[in-house]
Amino acid sequence: MNVGVLGSGSVGQALAGKLAELGHDVVLGTRDPANVAEKKGYAPSLGEWLATVAGAARLGTFAEAAAHGELIVNALNGLVAVETLKPLAASLAGKVMIDITNPLDFSRGMPPSVLTYDGASLAEELQRTLPETRVVKSLNTLTAALMVNPRLLADGDHTVFVAGDDAAAKAEVTALLRSFGWGDILDLGDLSAARGLELWLPLWLQLFGVLGRPAFNLKIVR
Repeated sequence: MNVGVLGSGSVGQALAGKLAELGHDVVLGTRDPANVAEKKGYAPSLGEWLATVAGAARLGTFAEAAAHGELIVNALNGLVAVETLKPLAASLAGKVMIDITNPLDFSRGMPPSVLTYDGASLAEELQRTLPETRVVKSLNTLTAALMVNPRLLADGDHTVFVAGDDAAAKAEVTALLRSFGWGDILDLGDLSAARGLELWLPLWLQLFGVLGRPAFNLKIVR
């Protein structure tokens, strides 16, 4: 399957690398594909990342990644996702988009606040902005390494969530998550559930500070 991953930080790199490993044809969208020396936070430079995927994925602009993908992964900075994706609406129409980002505002220090849109989530705002795109919220409650390899923690015995308004889109995302190794996938219902998923992040960051490592997750016991 052709997949466009929008956002080339550590999360986008992890998802694009895993998708390429699974045999998908991946374009990783970034602002300047020619700048392979660029580093984003703790992520490798894009050149270093390309060396790890050994030709299984390639770089492109955001527009090229959006046009390429039958499936889209939104791994952009949550604070600029809406303005970045809005001009790509025509390329994204009819496609499933997994929104894995969080709109965290660190401008007033720690802990960050979660940006909301009249009380709604970023995922809901993306769905309003891109009405012909089928948005599914998932994976935003995890560190990047666990997103693509749940067995790194508790042999995979922990929970990942999906939320969205389109049942077929959620089924497609669920199948992809299973290909990553996820077994405990909990459907939270429509896209309004993304509000709670995004609001988990300040507590996630607090736990990261207390535990000293990002490899932790929720397990829903029923």
